[in-house]
Amino acid sequence: MHTRLAVNIDHVATLRQARIVSYPDPVAAARIAEEAGATGITVHLRADRRHIQQDDVRRLRPVVRGTLNLEIATSEEMLAIAETLRPTQVSLVPERPDEVTTEGGLDLVARLAEVERAAERLRSAQVAVSLFLDPDPRQIEAIDRLPQGLIGGFEINTDAYTRACDDDRPAQLEKVAASARMGSQCQLRVYAGHGLTSDNVGPISAIPEIEELNIGHWLISRAVTLGLRDAVKEMLAAMDD
Repeated sequence: MHTRLAVNIDHVATLRQARIVSYPDPVAAARIAEEAGATGITVHLRADRRHIQQDDVRRLRPVVRGTLNLEIATSEEMLAIAETLRPTQVSLVPERPDEVTTEGGLDLVARLAEVERAAERLRSAQVAVSLFLDPDPRQIEAIDRLPQGLIGGFEINTDAYTRACDDDRPAQLEKVAASARMGSQCQLRVYAGHGLTSDNVGPISAIPEIEELNIGHWLISRAVTLGLRDAVKEMLAAMDD
């Protein structure tokens, strides 16, 4: 089975918000990404609205043919938006106002009750729930402490793998692989992403338990010179290789 690619289009909106204009349009980017082979679209609606806006999610909902994955914090504001817009899936992520990008996985061990309440609300709205977790066995084991079936899957944070030096990278890769095996054994869907490029994606894509990769910043950066359609195709080829 080929690993699927979900394209994060946040930074299409970053470019638009730099001038507060109507272009480039994340919805148009989503269409191009799916036409090029992506099977899902991911957006992160942040509290500060630094890129994706609530209206973007509303407009994406009827357009995206595959999975529309909405990343949000567990705040009341975001849960209410997700209940109204009802994307295919919500991924619960940690969020700090002053961070440049998501800095790590959700601390499920410490925030178990909070995550359970949020996931129950989302399930009641018929929205699938995923969690963004570091490749830490304690965090993945904590999913078993939640009601069965409440969490459909989790995304493994690959940041440490992508930042590792050559000597340390095999160890970081094994952490990701071990986490993927744990998730599969628990009958959870396993995804991965953060910091992946065409140069480092191959070993992650080769982990059999990982069914989908979420990739954004590199693809949008590459699209500036190559075009989004060709950037997506280039990434899919790198994943297959």
